[in-house]
Amino acid sequence: MNIQTTNRLTAAETALIEAYNDQMGDLPGDGEVFAVRDRLLDELKTAGLPTRRIEAWHYTDFKNLLRLVPSDIGKGLAEALPPTVEGSPVIAVLQGKASEKASVKNLTIARYADSLINGAAAVGLEALGKDDAIGRINASFVRDGYVIDFPDGTELDEPLEVQFIHAGGQIHSRLPVTFGADVKATFIERHQAVEGAAALVSSVSEVKIGKGSEITWIILQEQGSEDTHLGQLRIDLGEDAKLKLFVINAGGKLVRQELYIKVVGEGADLTLRGINLLGGDTHTDVTMVLGHDVPNTSSTEVIRNVVFDRARGVFQGMIRVAPDAQKTDAKMACNTLLMSDDAEFSVKPELEIFADDVQCGHGATVADIDGNHLYYLMARGIPEKKARAMLVNAFVAEIVEELEDEALVEALEGVISGWLEKHA
Repeated sequence: MNIQTTNRLTAAETALIEAYNDQMGDLPGDGEVFAVRDRLLDELKTAGLPTRRIEAWHYTDFKNLLRLVPSDIGKGLAEALPPTVEGSPVIAVLQGKASEKASVKNLTIARYADSLINGAAAVGLEALGKDDAIGRINASFVRDGYVIDFPDGTELDEPLEVQFIHAGGQIHSRLPVTFGADVKATFIERHQAVEGAAALVSSVSEVKIGKGSEITWIILQEQGSEDTHLGQLRIDLGEDAKLKLFVINAGGKLVRQELYIKVVGEGADLTLRGINLLGGDTHTDVTMVLGHDVPNTSSTEVIRNVVFDRARGVFQGMIRVAPDAQKTDAKMACNTLLMSDDAEFSVKPELEIFADDVQCGHGATVADIDGNHLYYLMARGIPEKKARAMLVNAFVAEIVEELEDEALVEALEGVISGWLEKHA
């Protein structure tokens, strides 16, 4: 006897399907794009959102955690913000819509909506696998974003900042960026909520880094206290390329930030630094899958987490070393400060090594503020609350100080300090 089971849709899953049906007439795309959209939405409907039974989502029961799904893009007013680093060029996606006038000297910039309309985006909309809920949601609903190309030899004196600003509603954007050979640039991907209703936000960035380029990529996420933020960064790192990737999560009610990085060129080097600032009754999940696919490459990953109140956090880090990737040097560490008895943080480091001449390792620590350090500061007249804030700030600021740009370090330290003043 065959027993058939039916996926019972939650209220959020039903709302996603209804939202797609309602928005279909307004979404940009040709026939090929809509064929992909329809198929991915149907796959999402059939399988449902991931639960704890899906290994990649074991610590984030997305099916039960996702409660809010606005029906449309919202009517709130979103405006571009001053740049994170004063004087830097800014291009913005406001309430899900990119500007037709966006331009930066020497760069090629186009609206992503145009590639949906002419069908060029269809191939890139494909999901990464059967458990790629973020890819399916984003591809089904994406309306706009930017396609940016850095020609060979480009050197930027100031960081380029792409702002994704919203004031509530359902917002889905895409950001394909290609760095040619020997490019030197700093790129800030900034996600921010302004005053308005709660939002469901998804963003997929697809980054290709060419031979010999030196790139600093910063993700700065400061969503609203009731927002759901679904982020995905897909990176191909080429020959002799160097990437410094910094991820700062300082907002959002439910956050899932996925990092899929493929080291595909010999001599490539990756530096990943992450800071997760969690407070209230929030849930933040950073999941990384890093593939060393060729010989003579290196990577280091350090994640620092500070968890207050009843917040829950997750870091899943997978490093895969292919059979041909001899001489790989990969190290990963995750350090957490739990500032409350009700706070939680789950760490799942993984190594899959199929080569025999490598140096790979991982480690994790969980602790509270060191009592001796706290006593030292209080003995010198510093109030306990301020002393705790100073120690927490030092714990995470150490990561930011690895950046070589003094103005950028100062700006990011300001973000961290501002968050701690509200939550510490």
